[in-house]
Amino acid sequence: MRRLSIESLRAASGKLRAASKRSRTATVPAACVAAALVCTAPASAVPPVDMGDVFNPFVLTTFEDAQVASPEQLLPQLPTGDPFYDVPAYDPTAPAGTLLKSRPATIQVGGVQPGHVRGYQMMYVTTDFDGSPTVSTGLLMIPDNADTAPGGRRLVGYSEANDSLGPNCMPSYQWTGGNQTDPSLFSALGPVAQMFGEGWAVMMSDTANDGDPAPNGFSIGRFSGAATLDGLRAAIALPEAGFAPDVPIGLFGIAGGGVASGFAAERRAEYAPELNVVGTVLESMVIDSAAFERQADGGIGAGFVFANSLGFAAKYPEIDLDTELTPFGKTMAGIYNTTCQLNYLFTPFVPMSALYVHGRPADNPAFARAYAENRLGQSAPDAPVLIASCKDDFLVPYSDVEELIATYRAGGTDVTVDPARSCGVTDLTDPYRMGTELLGMQNIPWLADRFEEAR
Repeated sequence: MRRLSIESLRAASGKLRAASKRSRTATVPAACVAAALVCTAPASAVPPVDMGDVFNPFVLTTFEDAQVASPEQLLPQLPTGDPFYDVPAYDPTAPAGTLLKSRPATIQVGGVQPGHVRGYQMMYVTTDFDGSPTVSTGLLMIPDNADTAPGGRRLVGYSEANDSLGPNCMPSYQWTGGNQTDPSLFSALGPVAQMFGEGWAVMMSDTANDGDPAPNGFSIGRFSGAATLDGLRAAIALPEAGFAPDVPIGLFGIAGGGVASGFAAERRAEYAPELNVVGTVLESMVIDSAAFERQADGGIGAGFVFANSLGFAAKYPEIDLDTELTPFGKTMAGIYNTTCQLNYLFTPFVPMSALYVHGRPADNPAFARAYAENRLGQSAPDAPVLIASCKDDFLVPYSDVEELIATYRAGGTDVTVDPARSCGVTDLTDPYRMGTELLGMQNIPWLADRFEEAR
């Protein structure tokens, strides 16, 4: 991969400045990210991710030919008020992955509409945690990269680190100009830029109908895994995409998205055997909600512990929040269930005992089935897996990661273990590495190798 020198950085900056003259503020978000990452890179260390792999030649062309959103486009219609998200009448016996509707969508981030990237919003049939039919929405993005030969396209099922319970929070809205403050959007920019530079198309499932005001069961891997696989089926079925039925597919998930990608990898052989998955990247995912809860309860990530439990309550009928929550818990649940995850950052250190009448859900029989059914490691993926979770993650016990690795290997999975070094306090001395590895950007070469082996 190309190493970005001072000279090439200046050349790239010149291109960005030239593009900004043509499209005014089109390059401001990218320039800010570049400056932050480059200036914090230690001078004596070899960076784990080269900025030239992020601001690659293709990505630079997207800036050069970018457009700035009009004032009307800066505030796109909410999915809850957009007729596209209304579920049409459909045959409940239709195969999972059936494409119900689609429309071209303009990709827009930070008021910038990059050139040479096609977008399609989609709605498709999938399978709920209990086996019943339901629908999900999602977004397919295709880079029009001249270096990608006909038939050489690769497809990535990218699962965002999105733990939002409310509507109007998911990728099909974010990447078309909405919910621009969500951390999951920013965390995906670097990896997606790398993927575009490789010529890979990116399918992001909402793992929900983002226009449905009911709470989203994001933590239910049995559902999100199926929705991820069915989003890939729908992408392949989209005529405008032009994918071959056996297009090589990679799965990529960080944090909450790692649950969806992990379940998708585990279930592919029996649920979607026709999908040609060649590798899966997992990092910082919750493996066992009970263990996660016991480790992170009352800590800095307490808001996400509470959100995780509410995700199960959104679908499992035996969890009755009216009887389980304290008055304070009911107030907080009302906020959480209608908003996006950025708000969950502002409730650290709140213990579950202040929110639930019976204390931690991990110790409550009402949550037992939900937690047990959605624990990763119930089967071994039949394609290679890279696990890059931090050893010193303060949210997810690394003993769970080690157990998952052992389970996968015992089942015959080819597992590569390469822990990120982005979770410890000492990593604050190397913010460049911390930032890039926290987003999983160091994992792209591994996935590129899996695609190369599939040729």
